[in-house]
Amino acid sequence: MKKISRRSFLTACAAVAGTAALTACGGSSASSTSTASSAAASSSAASGAADGAEKIAKVALTCDTGTIDDESFNQACWTAVSGYMGDDCQYYIPEADASDEDRETMIRQAVNDGADVIVCVGYLYGASLAWAAEQYPDIKFIAIDVTQGDIGTDSIPANCYCITFKEEQAGYLAGYAITKDGKTKLGFLGGMAVPAVIRYGYGFVQGADAAAAELGQNIEINYFYGGQFYGDANITSRMEGWYSNGTQVVFACGGGIYTSAVEAALKNNGYVIGVDVDQNYIGANGVADGTYAYNPFITSAMKGLSEAVNTALADIDAGSWGDIAGSNGNFGLEDGDYIGLPTDADSWNFESFTTDEYEEVKGKIKSGEITVDNSSDDATKPTVSEFTTVNYIQ
Repeated sequence: MKKISRRSFLTACAAVAGTAALTACGGSSASSTSTASSAAASSSAASGAADGAEKIAKVALTCDTGTIDDESFNQACWTAVSGYMGDDCQYYIPEADASDEDRETMIRQAVNDGADVIVCVGYLYGASLAWAAEQYPDIKFIAIDVTQGDIGTDSIPANCYCITFKEEQAGYLAGYAITKDGKTKLGFLGGMAVPAVIRYGYGFVQGADAAAAELGQNIEINYFYGGQFYGDANITSRMEGWYSNGTQVVFACGGGIYTSAVEAALKNNGYVIGVDVDQNYIGANGVADGTYAYNPFITSAMKGLSEAVNTALADIDAGSWGDIAGSNGNFGLEDGDYIGLPTDADSWNFESFTTDEYEEVKGKIKSGEITVDNSSDDATKPTVSEFTTVNYIQ
């Protein structure tokens, strides 16, 4: 496995928080597009490429579901692409009920629009990539949260590089930290029950259970998938029920679905845990503009999306595509700081859990002393101790 560079992924994630709000352009949502305005970034990327290497002409980013401004998964990847390429990039977002054929149509449109590199964001692109890789052998595909199994081929296509993360480690750290911080009634709100979301959730349960066992403290976890990556009135109502019945904090894991958890939390003096990127800025901005009475974000379970995309694009520009093509980079703490919680003082909103305690448990995962089960089978639940009750809600 090729390791991505050891630039801190926390810095890359922070860049997402500092990016101006993204707004999708008008037109059909199946092919909505936007371009970034940073010509300087494009110039910098080109100047950093190896002499004689073939430069990237245009990058397309295609989402499998959700919106480009979800302040999480999709936005982190788009921030990386637009920051690297400047004006030479475009994004495509699907209809809410998009099929494999719809995703193939977006890829076809991206190729027709001149993209020579396509970043396919999300596990649902698996089947479409099997078709696209054969249909467009000269196009380079970077597939985020997609594995060989998702693609369904005997091996990863030679013109495709898959990037996945050990989300179970990030989930574990969040669950362990929040339980050590004294919270005993927890919630997990997932988007769709796709592998990355399941790994986050099962890691969260494992981490919370480990801390509960250490403390000898009984805890209860409500666990639910909303079936979508956006919030709505029904999910908000469910979250209000959780909080009003004693849930103290909810790990909101699924793009824009966090909006329902935040809305419900603020009505009930509750809190949330963000996902994918450091979402503390959402709460801080809400307080600053008077939208929120307080910042409901205690922490965020993060993975290095922007870092991984940036590094893959740089590898292509440097003429190193052959080193990563046809492979799956699966990144966790063993490979560097590609998974974790934000430790910046502004984002560390625990009451008693310390950064020293965090570094200790993170080090144990990194060394292998703690092994986090990485199952993404929704039917196989994590084993927990006598101290933990998990209410799996259908």
